[in-house]
Amino acid sequence: MKLLLIEDSKRLRESLTLGLRRAGYVIDATGDGKEGFWMAKTGDYDTIILDIMLPGMDGLTILERLREEDNPTHILMLTAKDKIGDKVAGLKTGADDYLVKPFSMDELEARVEALCRRSYGIKKTTIEVEGLSIDLATKRVVLNQDLVELKPREYRILEYLSMRRGEVVTQSEIESHIYDDLAEVRSNVVESAISSIRRKLSTEERPAPIKTRRGLGYIFDEGFES
Repeated sequence: MKLLLIEDSKRLRESLTLGLRRAGYVIDATGDGKEGFWMAKTGDYDTIILDIMLPGMDGLTILERLREEDNPTHILMLTAKDKIGDKVAGLKTGADDYLVKPFSMDELEARVEALCRRSYGIKKTTIEVEGLSIDLATKRVVLNQDLVELKPREYRILEYLSMRRGEVVTQSEIESHIYDDLAEVRSNVVESAISSIRRKLSTEERPAPIKTRRGLGYIFDEGFES
């Protein structure tokens, strides 16, 4: 999943960026409101984490302008403990959730994970197809009651495709949402990872649910849903 963090405190921004990357997210970050607004408008993010007090353009203005332009990205507002009015204003302007500073990394991750699921219309923490269970909270994959050992990026690709099940997902979309440094992505890295995922999820009775649409991308086949 790909996040945008707009937070002017360099120390907090770097800490949150490190923690969220360790949790498996791809994240872009800035401390400037105007730059953050431009990134939010032009980028493809699953969730935006937005502070209210920002230089250049404050968070409430960013939120208001994004909603005026019908930007549907889920937004988590960061608010100060004593600013109840900011929380109310944020929710009324179109924020999806808020978090009061100071907060724990565990709570931030839980709220971000929930918003990312909502971005794809998923309310449960598990995605299940016949014999296959993907636990979005624990990041565990079970096939026919056996734990499947996936590399971290293999899991993230499977998670992303399964959350967009039934849609054709291009290679560039996968690269953008899974890899932090696109300059280091080799031409066949996605193809190799998907080949490995298929091998681990295939059985004698049923092939893996990830299909190739030649010239288009990949699809998590809805026909395999139970």
